[in-house]
Amino acid sequence: MLKTKVLIVAASSPIVSGIAGRYATALFELASEGKALDKVDAALDSFLGLLDGSEDLQRLIANPVFTAEEQVSAITALLKKAKIDGLAANFLSLVASKRRLFLVRPMIAAFKALLAEKNGVVSAEVTVAAPLSAPNREAVLAALEGQAGGKIALTEKVDPSIIGGLVVKMGSKMIDASLKTKLNAMKLAMIAG
Repeated sequence: MLKTKVLIVAASSPIVSGIAGRYATALFELASEGKALDKVDAALDSFLGLLDGSEDLQRLIANPVFTAEEQVSAITALLKKAKIDGLAANFLSLVASKRRLFLVRPMIAAFKALLAEKNGVVSAEVTVAAPLSAPNREAVLAALEGQAGGKIALTEKVDPSIIGGLVVKMGSKMIDASLKTKLNAMKLAMIAG
């Protein structure tokens, strides 16, 4: 029965494609059935914090020289020390035993996307030339929530090359209101005209 559910969810949502998506979907379904979505989400956040803070852990995950046994042993010890247990710990140990640790970040991202989708939260990414001030961030967030008709999880990226304006990606939609794009359009119009 679980296999059928996983296939249905994976087929209906583009955010869970590939190997990482299949693992994330399975974890999501198990956590949902066990009413442990928030606990698993918090444990995965803790693991990401450990991963971001340790170059050794990043090497362990990315380097194919380590055997599955070495990865499982290291991950198990790390999870125990960090007090990450339950379904999230079992999941991370399974990923290590299957030699898929190099995909752990996309797996976690896909899990979080499924959780956001379940909670009615739409992910949006805004790219700006300089960091948004608090009032501008709130204005962008309000405009996007009005457009989406619900909650938005806003991620801000800074890219000085866009010169000014912003580029918004929300779902499959992209709005490019950057000064760079407008200047390029003017340049092409002047060349053609």
